[in-house]
Amino acid sequence: MTEFSSDAHDAAAEAVFTAGRDRETVVRDFAASELFDRTFAEGMALVEETAAYLDGDGRRDSKLLSRATALAYASESMKLTTRLMQIASWLLVQRAVREGDMTPAAAAEPRYRLADRKTEVDPTHPDLPIALIEYLVRTDRLYDRALHLDRRMYQDAVEDAPLNPVQSHMDRLAAAFGN
Repeated sequence: MTEFSSDAHDAAAEAVFTAGRDRETVVRDFAASELFDRTFAEGMALVEETAAYLDGDGRRDSKLLSRATALAYASESMKLTTRLMQIASWLLVQRAVREGDMTPAAAAEPRYRLADRKTEVDPTHPDLPIALIEYLVRTDRLYDRALHLDRRMYQDAVEDAPLNPVQSHMDRLAAAFGN
């Protein structure tokens, strides 16, 4: 699967994330966009491709490694699969919004959001198989793009303004006093 270039990603993102729109509209528009379609397809393809590598060639490669390198391989492959599952989960939430199974407000809950990740410059061991390193790099790049989209939709979008500011205060008072 071909990766979506950064320039094409930025241009497509700008088409979806125009300033001044409320969060619900931004989230729904993203979920219905071609950008989402491409990101979803790339993410799911990367999950499948990585799983096939780890169950096939990666398993064979890991058996040829020294004890220290095999330990680093196990650690890196766990980080890789965890990050991929975070991406896949985030993408599935956006698809649930698209299909009407989840509201944008529910998708904005912290448990469905992507967390910032610690940027790692080098793999934990210099003798790791190059294929594993390539999957790590591709996954980190996809995660960073999804994180950028997440921030644009859920942090940068304008909060929904209350229709009636007085009613908003009354609703908060009622909630506070249990009425």
